[in-house]
Amino acid sequence: MIENDEYEGRVRALGIMVVMVIFILLARVGYLQVMDGEYYANLADGNRIRIIPSMAPRGTFFDRNGVPLVMNRPGFTVSLLPLTAPVSEEVVWRLSQLLKVSVEDIHKKIDAHSGFDPIHIKQDVTPDIVSIIEEQKNLYPGVVIEVQPVRDYVLKQEAAHTFGYVSEISDAELEKRKDEGYKSGDIIGKFGLEKIYDKEIRGVNGGEQVEVDVTGKPVQVLGMKEPVPGADLYLTIDKNLQEAAEKAVDEQLAAINAHAAAAVVMNPQTGEVLAIVSRPAFDPNLFAHGISTKDWNAINTNPYHPMDNKAITGEYPPGSTFKIVTGTAALASGKVTPEEKIFDSGHHWIIPKGNADGEALGWLNFTEAMAHSDNVYFYEMGNRMGIDTLEHYARMFGLGKVTGIDLPYEAEGLVANREYKRKVYEDDWYLSETFDAAIGQGFNLVTPLQAAMVMGEIAANGKRYRPHLVNRIMSQDGVIIKEFEPELLSELDVPPYVIQLVQTGLHDVTKYGTAARTFQGFTVDIAGKTGTAENSQGRDHGWFVAYGPFNYPTIVVAVIVEQGGYGAQSAVPIGRRILEAAFGLNQPAPSGNSAPPAQKPQ
Repeated sequence: MIENDEYEGRVRALGIMVVMVIFILLARVGYLQVMDGEYYANLADGNRIRIIPSMAPRGTFFDRNGVPLVMNRPGFTVSLLPLTAPVSEEVVWRLSQLLKVSVEDIHKKIDAHSGFDPIHIKQDVTPDIVSIIEEQKNLYPGVVIEVQPVRDYVLKQEAAHTFGYVSEISDAELEKRKDEGYKSGDIIGKFGLEKIYDKEIRGVNGGEQVEVDVTGKPVQVLGMKEPVPGADLYLTIDKNLQEAAEKAVDEQLAAINAHAAAAVVMNPQTGEVLAIVSRPAFDPNLFAHGISTKDWNAINTNPYHPMDNKAITGEYPPGSTFKIVTGTAALASGKVTPEEKIFDSGHHWIIPKGNADGEALGWLNFTEAMAHSDNVYFYEMGNRMGIDTLEHYARMFGLGKVTGIDLPYEAEGLVANREYKRKVYEDDWYLSETFDAAIGQGFNLVTPLQAAMVMGEIAANGKRYRPHLVNRIMSQDGVIIKEFEPELLSELDVPPYVIQLVQTGLHDVTKYGTAARTFQGFTVDIAGKTGTAENSQGRDHGWFVAYGPFNYPTIVVAVIVEQGGYGAQSAVPIGRRILEAAFGLNQPAPSGNSAPPAQKPQ
């Protein structure tokens, strides 16, 4: 009897527990349906509603006069859109054959994909590809044709290193920038201004909200978010001057059988870069729609490195253009007076270093030595100052560090100094190395942009402005997002008369000095300096830097021709043609300017 009572009690307790569990479940179901019904209904809708993104067009690049230089054009992109099921191997194989893209590469894109975004297989395909896919849709399930903006570099190779190029984001870049909103398949700036201002010019992607059926086939468009185009860049570049500089460089390289060069044109009063050239170059349009293996190999195996922006990454001995620094330092430190004459017997009296081909120019004062680019005179300046003083003034000019231009990968160059030699070569400094440094040889290295900056500081009476390529960034509705004003970085801490003496010496270079023959009859008064830099790998590099008009300079030019020989013969003709274009002149250079002048050029 007691056992029965215990058994009935257990059954009753179990029944009560079952009733409570059922009650709780019913209450929960009721709560979900009444209180959270709308939330779960939206989740259910989400299983059949997809967002198909649409790419925003990148901002346009305009030159300083409003001429478009980099734009967008419509292009067709073949993509995969696996709505409900993975793409079959049969479709992958068909696409591979049609698009000439390997099966492995297609699978890499599929494997790297996450979310519902289309998987871009090939961009900017031809209309016949589009026709085949559209006419044979049953053979290409999950394959869609997207109309996307494709970058169009109007000038092709011209200013390629300045504009840069765009391409699909890599896995490594995506990992670094995933917190910035980038996704697999995004097109980003990889080089030049495209890279530096990518965030401002890339825009905001839009998309369509599409309802699909159980098979994944789109049924209707429920909504649309229009993409927002990126902001436009209004550059400091002058299209006409850029084209003239490119043409001058190309024609001179062909004439003297050289293969690489760089040129920079800027306003010394503002830091605005008006033209910038690097040769050889490349066509950024090749990258915009996916560069082929053939084209990439042609660029990558070129021994003169077309992808290098030599104007800001090329580091060269400055040669005699460095005498601008040496002369300024010698006068400012009181190691020489303007009137003192130094005798050039053909070589220095301490160390037998001399001029090109052993020339002897006799007694010379400062401006005469600058005009004739006399090595012996500037060896003596190095001897009197020492390397430490020379280093101090070189750094005052801004050498040995980047200029801060708005382009990637700028090189620092190198100022000759004791610490560098001790650190790299574990050796002491010698007087002969000071002599070399004083005429821009030895350990000195500058980029063409740095050479332009040095000349610009003399032209602007000691002021150094940050070089820049963008005047303003403007939204599509005409609102200025950012405007770039001239930025004064430093001023030479030297007496004004020193700069005036250097200016006079540089003026004389074009009147009776090493550049006089090429500038004979030139109607604009200018100043200049030639240079020839020794090169252990082949012929010497040729330099020329100049500014004008002499009384109020608005143009500075720096030119280097790799393995071009004497600067007066290789670089000066390019400089003249650039200055002609800058000043609106149409003057043929004097005949025979490629022949050696009576005085050996430096």
